[in-house]
Amino acid sequence: MTTRGVLYVHSAPRALCPHVEWAIAGVLGTRVGLDWIRQPAAPGTWRSEFSWQGQAGIASKLASALRGWQLLRFEVTAEPSAGVEGERYSCTPDLGIFHAVTGIHGDIMIPEDRLRAALVRSQRGETDLESDIAKLLGKPWDDELEPFRHAGEGAPVRWLHQVV
Repeated sequence: MTTRGVLYVHSAPRALCPHVEWAIAGVLGTRVGLDWIRQPAAPGTWRSEFSWQGQAGIASKLASALRGWQLLRFEVTAEPSAGVEGERYSCTPDLGIFHAVTGIHGDIMIPEDRLRAALVRSQRGETDLESDIAKLLGKPWDDELEPFRHAGEGAPVRWLHQVV
């Protein structure tokens, strides 16, 4: 089963850029050379993006390869395909990683048990239901990444295809 997606590296220090390329290459099994441009939302950092095509599960492997690196902001998306739902991973240094399953229209699909757990926590007075739902939707990650997304408008996209 194949799918396609996009990796957005929203900001990375210059010294980290080759390491990002090596990590991506390790997942895709092919040499990767990204086109890096300056990230105006965080002076001194760089951004890049590219599209990929490969087996389902590549998005999670890319996110795992890049997670935990301080000063790196990124997102990985995978489109839904036959029998496989889409995915979105967002990562920031302050918040860590966020994962969501996405439907055919790009909507985040929140599992019933996670909604029920948020409701129970709220009823017990442990949390605020609105903030729990915002976290389930990835709002804190969206809020932090939005200035970096805007700064990347018009940036070139590189297509990478993995032979399966």
